[in-house]
Amino acid sequence: MDLESRIFQNSNKQKESWRSVLTLAYQSLGVVYGEISTSPLFVYRNTFSEDIGHTDTNEEIFGVLSLVFWTLTLVTLVKYVFIVLRADDNGEGGTFALYSLLCRHARLRSFHNCQLEDEELSEYRSSRCFGADVPERSLNCRVKNTLEKHKFLQGVLLVLALIGTCMVVGVGVLKPAISVFSAVSGLELSVSKEHHRYVEVPAACLILIGLFALQRYGTHRVGFIFAPIVLTWLLCIAAIGIYNIYYWNPHVYKALSPYYVFQFIKKTKTAGWMSLGGILLCITGSEAMFADLGHFSPLSIKIAFTAVVYPCLTLAYMGQAAYFSRHHDIKHEYEFGFYVSVPGLAVISVMLVTTCLMSLVIILCWKQNVLLALAFVVFFGTIEAVFFSASIMKFFEGAWVPIVMSVVFLSVMYSWHYGTVKKYELDVQNKVSVNWLLSLGPSLGFVRVGGIGLVHTELVSGIPAIFSHFVTNLPAFHQVLVFLCIKHVPIPHVRPQERFLVGRVGPRNFRIYRCIVRYGYRDIHKDDDEFEKDLVCSIAEFIRTGNSSNEGEKDDHHDVMAVVGTCSSSTHHIIMSDENGTLEHKGQKKKVRFIVPEKQKMESDAMEELKDLMEAREAGVAYIIGHSYMRAKPGSSTLKKLLVNFGYELLRKNSRAPSYVHSVPHASALEVSMMYYV
Repeated sequence: MDLESRIFQNSNKQKESWRSVLTLAYQSLGVVYGEISTSPLFVYRNTFSEDIGHTDTNEEIFGVLSLVFWTLTLVTLVKYVFIVLRADDNGEGGTFALYSLLCRHARLRSFHNCQLEDEELSEYRSSRCFGADVPERSLNCRVKNTLEKHKFLQGVLLVLALIGTCMVVGVGVLKPAISVFSAVSGLELSVSKEHHRYVEVPAACLILIGLFALQRYGTHRVGFIFAPIVLTWLLCIAAIGIYNIYYWNPHVYKALSPYYVFQFIKKTKTAGWMSLGGILLCITGSEAMFADLGHFSPLSIKIAFTAVVYPCLTLAYMGQAAYFSRHHDIKHEYEFGFYVSVPGLAVISVMLVTTCLMSLVIILCWKQNVLLALAFVVFFGTIEAVFFSASIMKFFEGAWVPIVMSVVFLSVMYSWHYGTVKKYELDVQNKVSVNWLLSLGPSLGFVRVGGIGLVHTELVSGIPAIFSHFVTNLPAFHQVLVFLCIKHVPIPHVRPQERFLVGRVGPRNFRIYRCIVRYGYRDIHKDDDEFEKDLVCSIAEFIRTGNSSNEGEKDDHHDVMAVVGTCSSSTHHIIMSDENGTLEHKGQKKKVRFIVPEKQKMESDAMEELKDLMEAREAGVAYIIGHSYMRAKPGSSTLKKLLVNFGYELLRKNSRAPSYVHSVPHASALEVSMMYYV
């Protein structure tokens, strides 16, 4: 069984067993919750690093505890666990999952070679929809139509999704080092200050190297390795919290009342508002619950947080507050460690992006009342905006680092997107119509050589300019010609039986086909042998099953595409059966089998077409790979020249081609290049 089959078998299970759910919940402790579990190391000391006094009434420490508790409850528990985790894209999470949901339900054409046939995929509309169909004149439809009509709004939505993704990357660069360094700084309690500075940095580096070295073993193995460590950590801080509550201040539970939040803000005023940047650190890592959803399941992540992480963190914060309420004269507890608010601004920015996208998901995907979406964005957006305003004040104190990184990543992503879209538009503008082929006559005016020619293109219709450029300079092409388009659709996975779209270009006697191969953004491309076998089998299946339906359409030479499934992985021979017997051929390099049911009678034209395909396959496959380059026109603006000639060109040269292209035999590959000026 191949990897894709296992993926779909796992994704199609309607009911997960409790054993598998609990196993995933256990693994998620080591993968998802490592960051948020270490927050108690630096929340209090970073909050009280501001100009906040600590009086005998304990209003300050109780106010901070109340803020931490309600922030953790409202943002992490209510927003992410109970709401955002329900917006998965066929089991996938993260900013792009929300964006892909919106692209499908609002038909946002951010994917440049989309087709109506893509909407017929099984996974395309299988996301959760909690509301019934809404009338066309409703506010939901007005919002949808507005997004579909205005390209500017679509661009804003794309940039918003890119910002959220880049912020996650920016935080991911710094947060592991900060968390590990904060943990290692605790050695100061048992090591003298002279030796501490020589131990702290090397120890943190060794731990980080070990952590990243283990990533190569995969998420699930890493989860099993680190889950007991994180679980032990959570149970320990919870036990210490219970001890501190019992021994130092059993009445600390009163601080969970929102009353202390208002008292804290009223008493501390501006200093209290500035301290929100430290309180924000208690929810760093919340976005990981949604971003890592593809590795686990929503139920497993919910169970792990509500049953283990949330109560342990609550007890830990309460225990710290109880201890500090009886130790007013100890200052170094608050100042212990170093300033760790660097990722705060990027973290809250990601949460704001998620809130904005979720409000649109509620309207367009869940089809709920617009007022409900408005209430969601106002309630959670206000909370996050307050934290954002406090974090932005620390921009020059270190928060600029992840922001600058995010801007760099955003520039890279947008440059690539801009160049890719422009190149595709030029390919569409320069494509040749099918009528050009028909005007050449029955023999097409070219020499036909044996074999199959695979012309790689991003176009889903028409004839690419690369091909006309090729035959103009070399007037010959193969006995069987296939225009091959490998594209990605805005869903995580495409089922193997729906992967190939096959159609005919021109009349049957031309032996020219179009094959569109669709992959989801989480699909794994197969190697050359498997892909070529599936491709040839899909064309053979199209010939076998699709000829009769096209018989009356010989005068209509527009593409008529049919969905064809992939072949079985156990295929070993090319076998063609007809009324007179069985013809069997074994390829020297790759072996494919065409199975024709014995009871099914085929037309002579179809049998002849299958024989031609088989003979061409035995003669070999040639790969015609097109490369189109872009340059800014003379006289273009400096910004455009930098974006096209330097930015996009640098990314194109350093980008990896699809794995299938890398596995193409060099002796069978032919590259054709063209230059476009924009």
